[in-house]
Amino acid sequence: MNTPTPSAGELEPSTLPLAELRALRAELQREDDAISYVRRLAQARLDLLRAELHHRAAGEEKNITGELPAILGSHLTGGQPRPPRPADDFSHHPLAVELETLCSDAGSTDLPSMSGDELIDYLARLHQFEQLRSAERKELFGRIDALSAELVRRYRDGEADVDGLLAED
Repeated sequence: MNTPTPSAGELEPSTLPLAELRALRAELQREDDAISYVRRLAQARLDLLRAELHHRAAGEEKNITGELPAILGSHLTGGQPRPPRPADDFSHHPLAVELETLCSDAGSTDLPSMSGDELIDYLARLHQFEQLRSAERKELFGRIDALSAELVRRYRDGEADVDGLLAED
């Protein structure tokens, strides 16, 4: 039987053994990576919707396909505020599946055929989804930062051996 791993918010980091502290931080970082991936996808789709709405408001009849590199570039290649870690494939993560379902239900494969009301409804639903992911990331940052601070304290105070860290990686 699997026992759920307690979150960093439920534990006092200073009470965790070093191996558990590292493992919990790594687990939370992987979850942050997944949420970040899904959030960037949602932001890119929001930008596509906004571009479509902008073209319609301007009375333009052109397809936004030619603008895709510029529209998507900032989300797919933009800098991250935290150091990068090796990327996993998060396309099957439950949040990625939830995003795909939301987009599929909205009919997002053909934005030009959607009515203005449908686009605005889709935009609102996607914005809410993205905002929830942003809130989750903010909460995760606090938990990861608390665990990282405890690790730094242990290395600084000599409670953990840096040579041991390098040997384990």
